[in-house]
Amino acid sequence: MISSANLPSPVQVIEHPLFTKHKLTVYVKRDDLIHPVVSGNKWRKLNYNLQHAKSLGYRGALSFGGGYSNHLHALAYACQQQQIHAIGMVRGEQHYETNATLTQAKQWGMTLDFIDRKTYKLRHDETYLADLKSRYPDHFIIPEGGSNSLALKGVSELCDELNSQVEFDTIITPVGSAGTISGIVAGDKQQHNILGIAVLKQAEYLHEHIQSLLQSHHCNAQNWQLFTNFHGGGYAKFCAEDLSKMCEFSQLTQLPLEPIYSGKMILALLTLIEQGFFPAGHRIVILHTGGLQGLHGLIEQKKIKADEWLLPPAT
Repeated sequence: MISSANLPSPVQVIEHPLFTKHKLTVYVKRDDLIHPVVSGNKWRKLNYNLQHAKSLGYRGALSFGGGYSNHLHALAYACQQQQIHAIGMVRGEQHYETNATLTQAKQWGMTLDFIDRKTYKLRHDETYLADLKSRYPDHFIIPEGGSNSLALKGVSELCDELNSQVEFDTIITPVGSAGTISGIVAGDKQQHNILGIAVLKQAEYLHEHIQSLLQSHHCNAQNWQLFTNFHGGGYAKFCAEDLSKMCEFSQLTQLPLEPIYSGKMILALLTLIEQGFFPAGHRIVILHTGGLQGLHGLIEQKKIKADEWLLPPAT
């Protein structure tokens, strides 16, 4: 549905001294290369959502995100390509609209509606959603992060891709809104171990949310585990030491990372390996879920330095 997709996304071997020491084979599924703008899990989660919206005759799509949201950025571009309108319900103040992420979203035609944090917490509330539907009856509402049953359908397809590309034992993914890990569990059909690395603090509630998403997909698989202790202080938070480790890994492997999702997943992987979590001979796939455009926002906020990261081409 979203044009120019590079599918199946490639799988690459990653060489690292720690992997060699523990006799592990590590691959990366490069979903960040699916599309130059709608990359990674965003492509997989939005694809069927937008197909569904268009098939029902909706004039546009509405969703939720923060001031530097990868999801809203991708949604804006995807809707422009599909010639439908996009509305972004943005958590925070209007000054965010001049940042790199939302400036591009506006250029692609997205209408931004800034809401305070108290209101944003209602994004899953049925009464609030009913009010939004009455205000925007011709816009299909997509949950934060794009995570719903339609997203699971899209994400599950990567399992068939992987099975045709490489033999492995465990797949690891960062977890934010839970759509990606849920889609992997649904598509895997209990063939592999699935590990999720929650990137936000106090994420234990995601266990229930994942189960709910799996039930919507008629899946009762239990071959997954969610780690909630590798958040690094909370969503979009990280210390200087962690940033240094991410950059070191990225430079050594030439794998582009960002510190909110893929970077935290890598640090969790390294820690688990050092703790002896994986037996010798284990074959691991890490899923790169994209989101590299977020580096520009972090540079704007002076949270990271541009010369220390492998930056994506400008879009």
